[in-house]
Amino acid sequence: MHATAKGHIIQLDGIRFIAVALVLIDHFYTGVNVIPYGKLGVTIFFVLSGFLISRILLKSKENYVSEPAGFKKYIRKFLIRRTIRIFPIYYLLLAILFVLNVPPVREKFAWLALYGTNIYIAVYQTWLGSSDHLWSLAVEEQVYLFFPFLIFFVSRKNLIPCLAVMGVLSVLLRFYFYFSGKDWSVSYVTMPACLDSFALGGLMAWLQLYKKEVFLKLFDKSWPVLVALLGWVAMQYWNKSYDNIHNVVDVVIDRLVSSVFSFFLIGRAVTGYNGATKYFLENPVSVYLGKISYGIYLYHNFIYNHYHSGPNHPTVRLLHKIYRNFPVLEGSLTFEACLFSLLTILVASLSWHFFEKPINSLKDRYA
Repeated sequence: MHATAKGHIIQLDGIRFIAVALVLIDHFYTGVNVIPYGKLGVTIFFVLSGFLISRILLKSKENYVSEPAGFKKYIRKFLIRRTIRIFPIYYLLLAILFVLNVPPVREKFAWLALYGTNIYIAVYQTWLGSSDHLWSLAVEEQVYLFFPFLIFFVSRKNLIPCLAVMGVLSVLLRFYFYFSGKDWSVSYVTMPACLDSFALGGLMAWLQLYKKEVFLKLFDKSWPVLVALLGWVAMQYWNKSYDNIHNVVDVVIDRLVSSVFSFFLIGRAVTGYNGATKYFLENPVSVYLGKISYGIYLYHNFIYNHYHSGPNHPTVRLLHKIYRNFPVLEGSLTFEACLFSLLTILVASLSWHFFEKPINSLKDRYA
C-alpha cells in the first residue's frame, strides 16, 4: 500500500479521478452517449465514501470508546472535519449562483441549502436543471447523519450483519419502487436506495482494519477487478435488450453490479496496483485531478449543461466566438467536451488553491 505519512492512500486519488472523469464523459457527451458512465462514476464515489468514512470512524471509535464522554469527542471530531471539508465550497457555490440568479437556485434554495436535493427530486419526480447533480452530495450528507452512530454503538462483531441487512434492504427497496410504478428517479436518488454502495465500502474498511489476511486475499490480485468489470459490461448488454431504457436492470440491478465492481476496483487500489495501472493512478496528473475531484464534480454542471445552458451562458458564448474564428471545429463533440473539461478543471483548481486548501488545513487544528 503506497500511503503518505498521514495514512493517505495515494492510488485512491487516481480512483477519484477515474470516477469524476466518467461523470464528465457522461454529461459532456449527453447528446450521443448511450452508456451510463456517469452512474458508474457516482457509484464509485459512494463506495469510496463508505470505505473512507467507515475507516475513519472505526479508528476514531477505538480511540474514544473507552474514554469518559467518548462519544461526544468522537462525534465532535467527525462533524468538524466533515464540515470544514464539505460545506465551505458548497455554500460558496450556492451563494454565487443565488447572486447570479442561476435557475432554479433562488426558487429551490432551501432544498439545496439543507442538502435536500434528492428528496425534492424523489417527492416531485422532477429534476433541478443545472443543479441536478447535487443530489449525490445530498445522499452522502444524509448518510453521514447516521453512519457515525451505527459505527460507534454497534459492536465490531455485529457491524457486518448490520451492513449486510442495510445492503439487502437497499436492493429490495429499489425493487419495491420499480414494481410499484415509481419514476426511475426515485430509486436512483433516494438515500436508502443507495445504501448497498455504502455498505460494501463499510465492509471493505472493516476487513482492512480487522481481517487483514482476508482483505489481502480478496484484493492482492487484479483479476477480480477484470471479472467484475466484465460483469458490468455484460449487465449493460442485458440492459440494452429491453425496449424501455429504465427497466429492472437499469433501475434495480445496475447500482448493485456497479457497487461490486467498485468494491474490487477500490480494494485493489488500497493494496496497490502494479505496472501500467500503478503508473496511471499515481502519476502527478491523476493524483492532482483526484484531489480536486470534489470541485470538478461540484462545478462542472454549471460550466456547461447540455439541457440548461442557453445561448447567453458564458461558456456557450465562448464556444460561438471560437467557432467564428475556427469554423473547422464547429460540430466537434470531442472539442466541446475537452473545452468544457478544461474550463471545469481551471475553476476547480482556482477553488482548490485559493479557497479549499487553506480551509482544509484547519481540520486537524479544530478537530
